[in-house]
Amino acid sequence: MRTIHRTRLLFIAFCGFALNAMASDNWVETSNANAQIVLKAMAKYSPEGAGSLGVDGLDEDISVWDKGIYKRSLADFDETLKALNKKLDDETHPTVRQDLQILIKAIEDSLTSTKLDRDNMLPYYNVSSTVFSGIRGLIDPQIPAERYPAAIVRLKKYAGIERGYTPIVEHAIARTKERFKVKGLVGPYKGEVEQDLERSATFITGIKELFEGTELTGWEEAYETLAKQLNDYNDWVRAEMLPRAREDYRLPNVMYRDALKNWGVDADPEELIKRATAGYMDIRNEMEALAPLVAQEKGYETKDYREVIRLLKEDRVTGDALLPFYRDVLGELEDIIRAERLVSLPEREAGIRIATAAETARQPAAHLDVPRLIGNTGEYPTFVIPLLEQNEDGTWPESDDTYKAGAWTLTAHEARPGHELQFSSMIEGGVSITRGVFAFNSANVEGWALYAEAIAKPYMPLDAQMISLQYRLARAARMYLDPMLNLGRITPEEAKRILKEDVVLGETWAQNEIERYTYRIPGQATAYYYGYLNLQALRTQTEIAMGEAFDAQAFHDFILAQGLLPPDILAQAIREKFVQM
Repeated sequence: MRTIHRTRLLFIAFCGFALNAMASDNWVETSNANAQIVLKAMAKYSPEGAGSLGVDGLDEDISVWDKGIYKRSLADFDETLKALNKKLDDETHPTVRQDLQILIKAIEDSLTSTKLDRDNMLPYYNVSSTVFSGIRGLIDPQIPAERYPAAIVRLKKYAGIERGYTPIVEHAIARTKERFKVKGLVGPYKGEVEQDLERSATFITGIKELFEGTELTGWEEAYETLAKQLNDYNDWVRAEMLPRAREDYRLPNVMYRDALKNWGVDADPEELIKRATAGYMDIRNEMEALAPLVAQEKGYETKDYREVIRLLKEDRVTGDALLPFYRDVLGELEDIIRAERLVSLPEREAGIRIATAAETARQPAAHLDVPRLIGNTGEYPTFVIPLLEQNEDGTWPESDDTYKAGAWTLTAHEARPGHELQFSSMIEGGVSITRGVFAFNSANVEGWALYAEAIAKPYMPLDAQMISLQYRLARAARMYLDPMLNLGRITPEEAKRILKEDVVLGETWAQNEIERYTYRIPGQATAYYYGYLNLQALRTQTEIAMGEAFDAQAFHDFILAQGLLPPDILAQAIREKFVQM
């Protein structure tokens, strides 16, 4: 995601993560009041994002990328930082102090990233995706229909036909052009720009489909105006940005290291490669040992884990049968979780649905759709499976989301005991806004989901266990391929070959991975295995400290109850609170 400048705060906002702090402890109320200081600053520059977090009164507002926004935003967040540091000086409650330190670090990291981006990168905006996200943030099955009319106001403001507003595309062009004469700035990656242009039509059509799916009227003229503006903007991008785009996907080194830090990965790229390649080999050895057992059970003649996985992928579910199948797998996983006392589950069912075409274009991988959690009135996360459209000849394209053995691990990751349970626990149990929002990073979020796969794996069918190991192998591969690519140690072609031949990913997944490492979100993919290793180490250390008193369900419940804490603060909470229970 790119807004006026890349910041961790705005990334969090547009990801849709938020928190409904229902706990009534006084320290939570104090902490939430402190978080409001940051939310207020966010709302000024990203009302769509702040609104998705649950800040009221922003449904009709949009980000305005006008002249001078960079200096104004830095000044405002500097003032916010001063206010938080003053709060920290006066605060004595240890948990509130921890939350203040999390807020301060989030802003400091965001300011660092913003300044680095300004000093190194030529601004580039994927406006079609940004506008689609802004409208999608209001027109959603999880949002009350009475809020939908605000989307028309937002649409008109994007188009510049609301009084006092300039078309968003004009702001995007102006903010980019004013940096054309600055020497040394690095343009966007050419492949990213070309792909954005290719997918723009899907987003533009997707905006129309969102409105057509409601009973709203009076949006049509504004939509036609905006659609033309977006298409004209694409023409400008072709004429002005493509010639300035870089051929090499690699970010400047300082930008890549900053990206790693913002994803929650504190290790040096070389250390990531060393740890991941060692783990990769251990996982592959496990797969080689398991493959003959799966082959015997299935009647396969081969014992090679690669061939076993390819054969498992032939047993697929497609069309209307896909959604019921995933629901059945989730039900079996829940039975396992309860029987083995892995973690506490809510009584209600987890939501699962198929994505729209526009959603799939924006996020082609299975993921969790998280509702606003501040002020949440009963909406819960939904596991979203990418849309798979049938070929003209009646066949279905191959997908790593549609074969039976793979559904187990994917469901464990995105639904239960993974992300859906992770965020539902915050909705139902309530933690401070800071611990649900501003402590967010990919390492602590995705680390839990990969850990969730691992605790469920021993109880899955043998074929599903094989794919669970394959998924873990893919995450280890991410943690060495991403930095190797960005250090120039391997080519995209060779990395893709490893993913397809050794990890046995399908073409679509492998291609998405390469795009992810090289220009979509460099560094982020390393966070899965990195966060998983942190949790595995924490569990081992806790078991050693507690001995026979260790209880896995209580341990996992405690972790989820803490919200999205950074690893060091989570480890401290485990030592000081859980081990002493």
